[in-house]
Amino acid sequence: MAGRLSTLEESFKAFAKFGDSRSDGTTITLTQSDKWMKQATVIDGKKITTTDTGIAFNKFRSKTIPYTDFVKFVEDLATTKKVDPQSLKDKLVNCGMPGTNMATQAVKTGAVDRLTDTSKYTGSHKQRFDEEGKGRGIAGREDIKDDSGYVQGYKEKDTYDAKRKK
Repeated sequence: MAGRLSTLEESFKAFAKFGDSRSDGTTITLTQSDKWMKQATVIDGKKITTTDTGIAFNKFRSKTIPYTDFVKFVEDLATTKKVDPQSLKDKLVNCGMPGTNMATQAVKTGAVDRLTDTSKYTGSHKQRFDEEGKGRGIAGREDIKDDSGYVQGYKEKDTYDAKRKK
């Protein structure tokens, strides 16, 4: 069971540390719990939304809650949305380690795919990316002044000394 945690409390500790290097895993934030619930497909955008989780989480009047309060939070959320609390807990346990399903990756469909395809860029925007589509940084955003003395279209740059020595 390498990618799966066996209990809700073990999963809680793993997700409480996820994305926060200073966390010791004893308390969890709303953001971390929302990431966990999205990965476990508890938050589906129809039956349960992030607004629902925010309302239930804010009943504890704290930015972070410990495991015992988290269990109460899940049970309250389930009763409010008329869902079996045990089924929510099972989903949370069975979703695996944090970040394993890549729920927060960029969408690559339709217009988004076309807009992020750097091979279709033209003009000055085309200069901002290399052949692999990676950004070139400041070299792609600004025209860097060339004080070499050669004009832009000259093909034999830096060959004058080599020709003269022959």
